[in-house]
Amino acid sequence: MSDEGKPQSDTASAAVNEPAAAPEGSAQAEALALAQAEAAEFKDLYVRAKAEMENVRRRGQDDVAKAHKFAIEGFAESLLPVRDSLEMALRSESPTIESLKEGVDATLRLLSGAFARHKLVEINPVGEKFDPNRHQAISMVPASSTEPPVAANHVVVVLQKGYLINERVLRPAMVTVAQA
Repeated sequence: MSDEGKPQSDTASAAVNEPAAAPEGSAQAEALALAQAEAAEFKDLYVRAKAEMENVRRRGQDDVAKAHKFAIEGFAESLLPVRDSLEMALRSESPTIESLKEGVDATLRLLSGAFARHKLVEINPVGEKFDPNRHQAISMVPASSTEPPVAANHVVVVLQKGYLINERVLRPAMVTVAQA
């Protein structure tokens, strides 16, 4: 084989490889363009999702702030008739002891109704076992000196009623407890 044959075969193989390289290069360019378009689409979706999550978070914070701000609104509305009743009693020109007592009883019923609607429950533990989670002991007395008899570590007298709101202690009852 002559030297003239070698260049021809290299040239022939280069010519054969060159047309194959062009489609391969264009396929890579197409794949790259497709991948870049897909990446741009995913980036856009990510940015939109991130913005939406930020909006949801901000709306949630606003809702929580409004809930805290207006949480007592229902309870306040329930107390308005109580105030109206007290103001009416004070406007009375010739109150008698009996009319004042009736007015106070009616006002107390209104207040009790407001408490019941909002799950504000009274703690009046006379005779119950002392519970430090619901009661505050102010003093102790010997169990033998109580009338009627009360067992040791039980409430003898309630000095001030306590209150629960939704099963949570709002104010413990102030009590006197029998000791052994």
